[in-house]
Amino acid sequence: MACSTPPVAVRNQLLAALPPEVLSRLLPRMRSFSLMLRESLITPDVPIEAVYFVESGWVSLVATLDDGTQAEVGLIGREGMVGLPLITGIDTAFVEAFVQGDGSALQMEAGAFRHAMDEEPDVRNLLFRYQEAMHSQTTQTAACNGRHDLEQRLARWLLMAHDRAEGDEFQMAQEFLALMLCVYRPSLSVVASTLQRAGMIQYGRGHIRVLDRAGLEATACDCYRVVKRRFNRLLGP
Repeated sequence: MACSTPPVAVRNQLLAALPPEVLSRLLPRMRSFSLMLRESLITPDVPIEAVYFVESGWVSLVATLDDGTQAEVGLIGREGMVGLPLITGIDTAFVEAFVQGDGSALQMEAGAFRHAMDEEPDVRNLLFRYQEAMHSQTTQTAACNGRHDLEQRLARWLLMAHDRAEGDEFQMAQEFLALMLCVYRPSLSVVASTLQRAGMIQYGRGHIRVLDRAGLEATACDCYRVVKRRFNRLLGP
């Protein structure tokens, strides 16, 4: 639930990149919001009521096919925001956004966000750059899912989650991770066991601990590095 007082400081990297005087005008329009695991923030084809600047935890963008199967097409942590369609004046989303890692965000009502986009050139320019960065992530994810093997893709996803986690350990049920990577659970179990035997991760009881990040980076396809370079180029490291 949103609280009744505006936040004092920000951890979100988009907001932190704004000039102090612009940020000071935005903060009174925001409220702290708790991100709860599996909570849906945005539903496809339903008007977007608010945007969320993630401060901790992370949010998945998930596409649903006609047969009900789902696939993750994007991941958002404190480097970004949820509610991207509003940047271009579109009031509904094509994909679902739901919480995959507990945390917090700064919530801004859709009307206030539209006003900020209209009245604050610094906000508008920064978010247009973020929109391009996220487009790069979703495009590369589609190419990766179609061309690279599961071990590479799992290592890539673990690195992305590790970047957004508060530490080396985070929650992740095996069946949920299989859904995100568009594979059957037995296939995921085999590959996860391989990474565990290699000493890269410890995996069990719905938790993953990263033990050897360098090993994961060596195992992952170049998609992880390509997207990270793109984000750094557009938004800074």
